[in-house]
Amino acid sequence: MEAPPISAVAARATAPARRLSADGRASTALSVGVISTYLLIIVVLPIAALIWEAKKSGAHGFWQVVSSPEAVGALKLTFAAAFVVVLINAVLGTITAWVLVRDDFHGKSLVNSIIDLPFALPTIVAGLTLLTLYGPNSPVGIDIAFTRTAIVLALCFVTLPFVIRTVQPVLIELDVEMEEAARSLGAGQFTAFRRIVLPNILPGILSGSVLALARALGEIGAIVLVAGSTLHTEVASVFIFNVIQDGEPTQASAVAIVLLGAAFVLLLAVGVLRFYATRHERA
Repeated sequence: MEAPPISAVAARATAPARRLSADGRASTALSVGVISTYLLIIVVLPIAALIWEAKKSGAHGFWQVVSSPEAVGALKLTFAAAFVVVLINAVLGTITAWVLVRDDFHGKSLVNSIIDLPFALPTIVAGLTLLTLYGPNSPVGIDIAFTRTAIVLALCFVTLPFVIRTVQPVLIELDVEMEEAARSLGAGQFTAFRRIVLPNILPGILSGSVLALARALGEIGAIVLVAGSTLHTEVASVFIFNVIQDGEPTQASAVAIVLLGAAFVLLLAVGVLRFYATRHERA
């Protein structure tokens, strides 16, 4: 019996592969369609509606709102408090991550659970807790309610996990032998940390800090009870809430656009940081 031509055998062998490839492309197209529709409904359309609302007053009206003394004061306070909180998180969050990874102590699992608490707890509960502890009826005799200090404390609570949870995995994967080798060559503990550990965990610190900054810019639940409505203590989110209560959604949308743009730029920065931090893995 004469054997079939090699080309015929190859064609039959590649036919299932073509079918699998076609099925894979169809599945990918369906998945992309579902994801795109979901993002369109949940993210894109609401943002588009916000921009449309802000455009109702025109460019001149938009600028009048965002340049008003109340809006400028709220935005300045928001960005200032957010940057202070980021600096606190960058330092204390890195130290906390270091202790959780490198040290063993009783209650370590409890500390890990407490760190994740802001992700699970309604943020307004944090504001109520701070108001109870540091408000007019404080059991410890400290009243910082309706001050900028209270705003910083509230933002520290809701942004606590970001730096810790981005630095922890990097520290876990970091080779301890490099530090030991550096110390065996005469380097001190601080020098070994500065030369070996810090360059490796810096992308995680920056990434967590930017995420914390983006969260702090738009937070309202944790600070609505402890921040006042005066120009001295009114942050942007509370300003937006008060303007909506006054029946001025267009003005509220204008200030919200500023926060939205800032958050978007920060998230783009996170993507850039991750790209440069992982490019050696792709090389």
